[in-house]
Amino acid sequence: MNRDNTLEEAIDVLQQLGLKEYEAKCFVGLSRMETGTAKQLSEVVEVPRTRIYDAIRVLEAQGLVEVQHTSPQRFRAVPLEEAAETLRTQYESRVDRLRNALDEAEPVDTGDDSPVQEVWSMSGKAAVANRTGDLVAEADTEVVLVVADGDLLTEDLVNDLNAVDDDIDLLVGAVTASLEERIRDAVPRAETFISGLEWLHSDAETETAIGRLLLVDRSTILVSSIIPETGEEQAIFGRGFGNGLVVIARRLMAQGLLAERDPAADD
Repeated sequence: MNRDNTLEEAIDVLQQLGLKEYEAKCFVGLSRMETGTAKQLSEVVEVPRTRIYDAIRVLEAQGLVEVQHTSPQRFRAVPLEEAAETLRTQYESRVDRLRNALDEAEPVDTGDDSPVQEVWSMSGKAAVANRTGDLVAEADTEVVLVVADGDLLTEDLVNDLNAVDDDIDLLVGAVTASLEERIRDAVPRAETFISGLEWLHSDAETETAIGRLLLVDRSTILVSSIIPETGEEQAIFGRGFGNGLVVIARRLMAQGLLAERDPAADD
């Protein structure tokens, strides 16, 4: 990634965190300078000088910029670690406010009965990873997971698996021996196995590959795929003992398991 792209990414991320365009540009500009005047900053970030002062006032109020009251005034960004922590705190505060507001919102009765069987879709690695963790945490009797993409064996996933209660069966499969070894080292309690689903892993850059398969309590299934162009993860998940998706997953995930541990053996 070249310098211009890096700066654009930084500005974009800051806007996603709540800053306006000129505010984000000014902060990124100041982070590259020891100190700067409005004139100097305007030349670096290509923001009208008259708008520099408005942006600086907002950044100062948020604790991201310091102002030296000389003539002309000089500005500097706070240290990066301090700025990151400030932004993190502000972001978490907004998330907490959102959660509280939605918790207090009055539910709307649509008159629809909850289906016994359900299938839903979702996108985004973070969202899929969070849902995986939630489903694993809900397990009462058994967790069967097949990891087809080694990049998905993250610290968070490892922590979720290691947090599974000892009285819950934990079986984790991989499509390669090297990945199985990583899983065995990271999650010592799990019973690991080499999945018979070699076709889950795709070496072609243009082919969509399966990322993970999760079966919880033989009633809830999550299957994800990795989009080759973007590396993003998409998933579908379903619930219900009679759900056809769950039945198929039981049969597929059994490949590579010993017969006595086959999730489908007693069907």
